[in-house]
Amino acid sequence: MAGFKLTYATMYNPPEELHANFDASLAKLKANLGKEQAMLINGKDVFADEKFEDHTPIDSNVVLAVMQKGNEKHAEMAMAAARKAFPGWSHTSWQERVRLLRRAADLIDERLTDLGVVMAMEVGKNRMESMGDVAETADLIRYSCDMVEQNNGFTKPMGKDPLPNHDVTNTSVLRPYGVWLVVSPFNFPFALTGGPAGAALAAGNTIVMKPATDTPFIVRLLTDCFRDAGLPDGVVNFVTGPGRTIGAALVNSPEVDGVTFTGSYDVGMKMFRDYANGKFVRPMVLELGGKNPAIVTKNANLEDAAQGIIRSSFGLQGQKCSAASRIYIQDEVYEPLVAKLKELTEKLSIGDPTDRKVFLGPVVNKSSYQEFQDFCAELGQAGKFLTGGNILTEGALGKGYFCAPTFAVDVPYSHRLWKHEMFLPITTIGKFKTLEEAMVMANDVDYGLTAGVYGSDEEVEYFFDKIEAGVTYANRPQGATTGAWPGFQPFGGWKGSGSSGKNAGGYHYVQLYMHEQIRTLVRPK
Repeated sequence: MAGFKLTYATMYNPPEELHANFDASLAKLKANLGKEQAMLINGKDVFADEKFEDHTPIDSNVVLAVMQKGNEKHAEMAMAAARKAFPGWSHTSWQERVRLLRRAADLIDERLTDLGVVMAMEVGKNRMESMGDVAETADLIRYSCDMVEQNNGFTKPMGKDPLPNHDVTNTSVLRPYGVWLVVSPFNFPFALTGGPAGAALAAGNTIVMKPATDTPFIVRLLTDCFRDAGLPDGVVNFVTGPGRTIGAALVNSPEVDGVTFTGSYDVGMKMFRDYANGKFVRPMVLELGGKNPAIVTKNANLEDAAQGIIRSSFGLQGQKCSAASRIYIQDEVYEPLVAKLKELTEKLSIGDPTDRKVFLGPVVNKSSYQEFQDFCAELGQAGKFLTGGNILTEGALGKGYFCAPTFAVDVPYSHRLWKHEMFLPITTIGKFKTLEEAMVMANDVDYGLTAGVYGSDEEVEYFFDKIEAGVTYANRPQGATTGAWPGFQPFGGWKGSGSSGKNAGGYHYVQLYMHEQIRTLVRPK
């Protein structure tokens, strides 16, 4: 695949070889479904007394893997292993840590289609988005390595004290915190585990990874990449089980020195408050969702706008914190753009996401499936549907959790779902008269993750200056509010969307996993 670099912007026209490799990996997985997968603690496979089945949302009768139902004991074991490994790993030279992590990233690349197949079947995202998640993870890990290298391990000389007859050196050193916990979501289980894990490890921390209960299998395969790259025992630990038991035990453990959590605002804020009950302040990196606007002015290229809105509204069935969930269209172009959106949406292919022709797969589980129906019932009473508004049950679709891509129109701006994150293939569309009016509505939410605009250069400049969001796009057909890539569009949010003010895959992210020490040495001349 010489000359092709897979990103969320380039995935719409991949080489044929990539599809052929994916199909081969798919056949291999289907011949080996339902096998038991262990946790990994201190370099050893660990099995629990209780198990749970990991089903695919494509067909809820199919078991992908049998996973371990870990408990508080396993949380303690993982924390103890990470604590024991920390002195050795933190005193390993940054050059050696980077070498091992780059090897892990290379293994991820080598296993791209095998991992992408598991992603598609476990999460329900289409094959190109699934492989994009995998490829992004390798680049996130490499980018953290790049930052450590470019900053020489974050050891920097400071000014010299002007003491007569003495030579005084002051040195700033960023050092790892200790044991870092990564709690990841179902929608990007590889990138949103591997990205934070890679940063924490590059910084010199040891880690414990706890995936979402819906997507544990793919994170076990990420764990294998770290293990097979040669990271020492105990540096990377992987546990599975319910959030209310093993998850709570991990967050509440006094052994935790830092946490990265990606998920809903409500869960994240509860975790933040519980975590604050420790005996001292510890870092917590939170990414807590979004309610992302796309603004289309009368000066926009409507073809680009329509394409970008469709991709960002319905990619991964709207189950992205960056999804375009609010569309504001200027009066003058409302009717023609709405017509384009309807036409394009009705052409979208829906079905088994491992099929190369399919754009929309199922939502992740039965709970999301029911929430879709509840939200549509509520929106149907308040407005009307341009497209969708219903579940899909014909033929093979009836075996999974398939929902029609839904645009709701004529919903009053006072309705709560203009501000509530639904995390489903549901997007509301409304009108505006002036860009100033649209900007007020765009910013009038608790979230501030991503945002997009289509308009003139002058309008774009105004948008960038006024929008309250961490990741912003203008005139982008590849995605109105989605498609960030490490090193290109660092990803992170403002307000209720994020806690750190630093974006993953950017210049300032890996430093979140270290604290500063100043070293002053006085020598007589």
